Amino acid sequence: MIGMNASTGRATAGLAHLYQSIGKILTTPIGTRIARRDFGSELPELVDAPNNGATRVRLYAAIATALMQWEPRLRLTRVQLSTELTDTGAGVQVVDIEGTTTETGEPVSTRVPLTNGGAA
Repeated sequence: MIGMNASTGRATAGLAHLYQSIGKILTTPIGTRIARRDFGSELPELVDAPNNGATRVRLYAAIATALMQWEPRLRLTRVQLSTELTDTGAGVQVVDIEGTTTETGEPVSTRVPLTNGGAA
């Protein structure tokens, strides 16, 4: 599939397009896309929720549900939530996604940084 790079406006394809799509799906709040209100995930509204077991279960479910619904090129095998330290020592939550492409079976591995407004 060929698409447009969100940063440059140039054509993008293959894994680069898939990784961009994964990030866009996970960081778009449901109800915010004009022409497609059901697009996105519940992840943005859960980022500032209490850090407990119930929230983590909801986060994993939101990630898996959104990717299975909106990204048919991905066969999801692993999702990992963690905190990464920035250069300033601040913590940023990240989602590590692993799987394979449904088209070629090629391994997929990407990291999506999160903030309370979506992608960092």
